[in-house]
Amino acid sequence: MTTLYRNYDRAGLDVQYNARGTVPDIQPILKKYAEDSATARRTLDCALDVPFGDHPDEMLDIFPAASTAPGTPGAPVFVFIHGGYWRLLSKNESSSMAPAFTQAGAVVVSVNYSLAPAVTLDRIVDQNRRALAWIHRHIARFGGDPARIHICGSSAGGHLVGALLAGGWHASYEVPPDVIRGAAPLSGLFDLRPVVHTHINEWMRMTEADAIRNSPTLHLPQTGCPLVVSYGESETDEFKRQSDDYLAAWRERGFPGQYVAMPGTNHYDIVLTLNDPHSPLTRAIFDQMGLAPASQRIPGNLPSHD
Repeated sequence: MTTLYRNYDRAGLDVQYNARGTVPDIQPILKKYAEDSATARRTLDCALDVPFGDHPDEMLDIFPAASTAPGTPGAPVFVFIHGGYWRLLSKNESSSMAPAFTQAGAVVVSVNYSLAPAVTLDRIVDQNRRALAWIHRHIARFGGDPARIHICGSSAGGHLVGALLAGGWHASYEVPPDVIRGAAPLSGLFDLRPVVHTHINEWMRMTEADAIRNSPTLHLPQTGCPLVVSYGESETDEFKRQSDDYLAAWRERGFPGQYVAMPGTNHYDIVLTLNDPHSPLTRAIFDQMGLAPASQRIPGNLPSHD
């Protein structure tokens, strides 16, 4: 056995980073993503296919908050970045949580980006940073507060949340270092060096240098926002370790962060719990954003903010 990373050989790493292997059948969950997102687009006020760049893949779906408090600059913004190991899915399957979050008083934005192997991970990271910069500049047009942007993503989207939290890129994209006020990466990949040695690199085609450049754990910021970390109960040891290690590194820098357990969930269906305003994960994100479930709010008003 040739050890490549943390006592794993190639076969072991392939098992650890094969998220599909942790569920009996992924297709019903992906179908639920698509159906719930289509329902959100059909039933909620929304602006669809809003371009943030010149490429046809560079688009956003934006769902304004159901209500905002009179006299406030706008609603907090919940930005969701989809997963799919950087090669699958789109914004069209990634707004299932919009009903719960808009009812709680948030603007919801679902981000679309180009997929591997047609583009590199550098390009995908760049697209998401440009998307965030566009949101910061323009979200007020949709009732959002650019000073209260929160981001969330699952799996590869969790990695991209980490890439947005990383330091050193903000000036080039003309956004302030504190553009993100809270984050919730779910089942994220924060150290990509082991991924280079797996079947995933058949479509990612990363070198060791690419992995190091794009590993959020290796590029933590100088200042950090509140962090909520979670993953499915049935995830592999490596997926869990990636999140645990990132949260530990975040806290070691003195930044606030918490882990939220989600019993009974897996790598994929944890995303669907975001549309339940009473799930532990949703409650933690609402708390981070200063929101409360619609059932706990006085109609027409949001919680006060410091």
